[in-house]
Parts: sequence; C-alpha cells; structure tokens
Amino acid sequence: RLMHGSVKHRLHWECPPETVPFDPLLVTLAEGLRETKHPYTFVSKEGFKELLLTEGADEKAIPLLPRLVPVLKAALAHSDDEVFERGLDAVVQLSAVVGPSLNDHLKHLLTNLARRLMDKKFREKITVALQKLEQYGGKATVTIIKSKIPTYCSIFP
Repeated sequence: RLMHGSVKHRLHWECPPETVPFDPLLVTLAEGLRETKHPYTFVSKEGFKELLLTEGADEKAIPLLPRLVPVLKAALAHSDDEVFERGLDAVVQLSAVVGPSLNDHLKHLLTNLARRLMDKKFREKITVALQKLEQYGGKATVTIIKSKIPTYCSIFP
C-alpha cells in the first residue's frame, strides 16, 4: 500500500516483505518500471528495491533471472528517459543481489546500454552502472561488457 506523506512517499506492506513470494511479484514490479504515471512509477521502483533488500533475496531472485532480464531490457529500451533510469537502477540493484549469476544474461542488457552511452546526459550514470556490474559480477564480467562496449575500461587493475 502506498503511504502518502506531504513530502515523502513510502510503501507499507500488509505482511513482511520477507514472506512475500518473489514469483510473480518481483517480475510484476519489474514490468511496472516501464510505467509513466504516478503512483505506478513509485510503487514499481520502491517495491522492486525493497524486495531485493529482504533477507534471502538472492535465493529467490536467481531462479527468476530468465523472466526478469527481458522485462528489464524492455525498460532500458524505452524512449522515456525516466523509465530508462529506473531500469538502469533496477539492473544495478539486481546485480548487487544476485552477483555473478547475472553474467549469463548480461549480454541482453548491454545492447541498450551501449546505445544510450552515446547520449551525454547518461554517459556518467551508465559508466558508474557498468562499474558496479563489474564489481558485483567479478572479473568475468569485464569480457562480457567489452564484447558489447569495447571502449569500457575495467575497474580491476
């Protein structure tokens, strides 16, 4: 449930987020990242983040990766800049939780990141996101990133 404040909004869960089944909720929230109207934008972004912050989220999210990646790819391909940024944040949050498990699916996401990397307003944000993906995914991630974005420089020496 959405709790409206005068300045800040927050989600109020009817039951603890730890007990909520990730399938189908996490996938549904990821699909909601493409929404452009309030409160859907807020609920999808915050709900996705809060579910991934729960204890044991890695075990619950890893089996859903084949269903999450196409949805996140669609958010990254969206023409709306805010949707793209929400998708980028979600990919980084997911990578922080599942770690190297995302490497198998990373190529699908990098195509849209490479396309937006040419846009000056996203260059810094995408570079930081790629560095975080590399940090969470390990050294094997560098090869995957460089296959789609040859100009990327690794954070590992």
